[in-house]
Amino acid sequence: MDGGYGLIEGPVWDPKKNGLYFSDVENGGVYFYNTISKTVELAIPHRKGIGGMSLHSNGLIISGRNIAYKPLSNPTATIVIRDRDEKNGLIGYNDITTDSQGRLLVGGMAHVPPSTRLKGSTSYQNVQSSENLYLIDLDGNSKVVGTDIKLTNGLAFSPDNKVLYHSDTPTNSVWMYKVTDEGTTYGRKNVFAKVASPDGLCVAEDGSVYVASASSGSVKVFNPDGSKRKHIEVPLRMVTSVCFGGNDLHDLYIVTGSLGTGSIKKGSIFRIKEPVAGLCVPECKVKLDYPHSKL
Repeated sequence: MDGGYGLIEGPVWDPKKNGLYFSDVENGGVYFYNTISKTVELAIPHRKGIGGMSLHSNGLIISGRNIAYKPLSNPTATIVIRDRDEKNGLIGYNDITTDSQGRLLVGGMAHVPPSTRLKGSTSYQNVQSSENLYLIDLDGNSKVVGTDIKLTNGLAFSPDNKVLYHSDTPTNSVWMYKVTDEGTTYGRKNVFAKVASPDGLCVAEDGSVYVASASSGSVKVFNPDGSKRKHIEVPLRMVTSVCFGGNDLHDLYIVTGSLGTGSIKKGSIFRIKEPVAGLCVPECKVKLDYPHSKL
């Protein structure tokens, strides 16, 4: 559908604008694909390393060196919601999602050896450090809800919001957490499915889980019980994330990186029709005026 990027990540569908936001981790910037005009425009310039995004009123929540709000009317402005803590091994954040109440789930990132980073390899077996999964509540306060995560990737909820799915790339695992107490308590993680280098993921309205495999050129689809449903082949090897979109949410957007193409600008977006509709991820409603926010 569209190409010429380094490493595409963080796809998020905007139903109000009928389009798709996505980031280029390596070359920087957030882009918006307008499905009506069939054009791509730069929404947020420069910033590299954005691995996850969420809609917020009149702007986007982005990850990377911090979790921040970027108003689309003034994309050079930044409100930091949660900063990194390098002294304690938290060097930044990767994937994010929101729950039904608009709270944020964010995955922290610890040190990743240069030889195993996404830019150069899809093999993460040498990753030893681990980090946490954080819940950022509507008032901006955060707490740890998951531990011992080697490299956070895809995050998405089941249709009833009682299960959170979470890709942990180096362990080849998609974890699942049972969620209780109206979304504030997370049980210990258990294996939902095993996937080679699982990356971004999304969930359909029937509870099926779509998982990008960053090393196999495919999207793996699982039934709610964890059994395999099907395998979607993708022309590029490095499949980094997936997202449902379109007016009826039957369009599956698949984003990729350049690894294995012989070029640094072959990352592309693919779109296919799926028989089942996807879930639209809720807008983030975390307040932006609490004391730790800053411009």
